[in-house]
Amino acid sequence: MKKTSTRLADGRELIYYDLRDDTVRDAVDRRPLERTHTTSEVRRDPLLGDQVAIASHRQGRTYHPPADQCPLCPTQGDRLSEIPDSSYDVVVFENRFPSLAGDSGRCEVVCFTSDHDASFASLTEEQARLVLDAWTDRTSELSHLPSVEQVFCFENRGAEIGVTLGHPHGQIYAYPFTTPRTALMLRSLAAHKEATGGENLFDAVLERELADERVVLESEHWVAFVPYAAHWPYEVHLYPKRRVPDLLGLDEAARSEFPQVYLELLRRFDRIFGEGEPPTPYIAAWHQAPFGTLEEFEGVSRDDFALHLELFTIRRTSGKLKFLAGSESGMSVFINDVPPERAAERLREVAS
Repeated sequence: MKKTSTRLADGRELIYYDLRDDTVRDAVDRRPLERTHTTSEVRRDPLLGDQVAIASHRQGRTYHPPADQCPLCPTQGDRLSEIPDSSYDVVVFENRFPSLAGDSGRCEVVCFTSDHDASFASLTEEQARLVLDAWTDRTSELSHLPSVEQVFCFENRGAEIGVTLGHPHGQIYAYPFTTPRTALMLRSLAAHKEATGGENLFDAVLERELADERVVLESEHWVAFVPYAAHWPYEVHLYPKRRVPDLLGLDEAARSEFPQVYLELLRRFDRIFGEGEPPTPYIAAWHQAPFGTLEEFEGVSRDDFALHLELFTIRRTSGKLKFLAGSESGMSVFINDVPPERAAERLREVAS
């Protein structure tokens, strides 16, 4: 992998990740852009104890442009985009309309391929490995920023999810705090460790799932399963079998095997609802240990956390979506219409 860092016309950082070491990246952003000004602010809810990002400048972000005006495609002639070069393998750049910025963190866009009509599932294993390496590198770099406590790599796929750009891409959020969902995991981890005299909760969950009927696929270094209490109609958790706190902790064997496993999972998701159905909308979310202090979670260290990816769709059956209505949105109590055992069975049925 070759990494080349440059700057866009407004001062934002852009990084090329290339498969070939002899690739030269010297294209200049020719757009007449002024420096980006953001209004990001993080406010704490005193009743719930969580944080909300206030980012009014995002109201003006690009919204469903036609394919020939996509800002994530490479620059071609006079058609200028966010990527100055005429081609690329993987690109990461600072979001022009970030939810978090400055002392409130950082937001980046990850373009998986220059092919506008592709998807992550259509990447080659070599391309998918390059994306994994880019995620890992950005996790490392962002963790050193003084305002960053947790790094979240994710992909939103599909208009039903709320994606406003059709080009295959994901995002990275670098939060200045430990996110509420991670905090819940850490509290459960601490409570279980104390109650069992030191047993790791992630290890216990993985051991139970490996012995149950909800395993979707298993390889030498990875296992994917539908969790016992799945929140979403089709939800899969992907774990490395050797517990590590973050992407940086993966060894070469796990990294080499990841593309094959992950691409198979994504392709199965596209086959859940049968032939002729539109691509399955999904969210793919990497959960990594925070880089800040864990003092409030007594007895827990970063090494107790288990890196894993959660992949889920909001489609519950052909042509129907799972809406977060009263119970889910109002009280955070999910109601799942698809038994996890049946979801796992279906995901095994649609294997390549």
